[in-house]
Amino acid sequence: MGGISKRTLDIVLTLMGLLLLLPLILGLIALLKINSSGPLLYGHRRVGFGGREFKCWKFRTMVVDGDRVLEQHLRQNPAEAVLWNEKQKLDNDPRVTPIGAVLRKLSLDELPQLLNVLTGEMSLVGPRPVVRSELDHYSSSTRHYLGARPGLSGLWQVSGRSDTTYAERVQLDRFYVMNWNLWMDLRIIVMTIPAVVMSRGAR
Repeated sequence: MGGISKRTLDIVLTLMGLLLLLPLILGLIALLKINSSGPLLYGHRRVGFGGREFKCWKFRTMVVDGDRVLEQHLRQNPAEAVLWNEKQKLDNDPRVTPIGAVLRKLSLDELPQLLNVLTGEMSLVGPRPVVRSELDHYSSSTRHYLGARPGLSGLWQVSGRSDTTYAERVQLDRFYVMNWNLWMDLRIIVMTIPAVVMSRGAR
């Protein structure tokens, strides 16, 4: 979806963004290194264009043994387990560190995904990257998701993020893919800035 024009926009804006954000990125690296002895980045496997899996990079915002902590939390809190199965998100995730919570609130944990954009695994704008099991929620919209590169930002991010239901998120992804044009990408990129600054719908 989008072809060479979308890919060119991705590369040009990502390189410009990396140059402008370099001091911030270096500052975050120093802060994370001081406050944590674990790995700096966390790569979670997501499904991308055409069904190919890739590692979606983020600054690590969780404890090192996060999978064990989550499993224990869901086992002890059945209501949270239901919420996790529906949204794949928790309002108060026990795995998130104090500094990680701030990075997530400001979406700064996602800055390493600019590397995913440069390698062509992601786009600046597109459907929210999902794990393979989440494709079950997409039903007939799966082909729309797989027909585009997942996005660092997208309609979901500028439409309330966690304030929307999963079904609404799927509808937004489908609408984006079916109605894509270059101006839509530019508009979403511009709208992403105030959405991040105001932490709209972020949890």
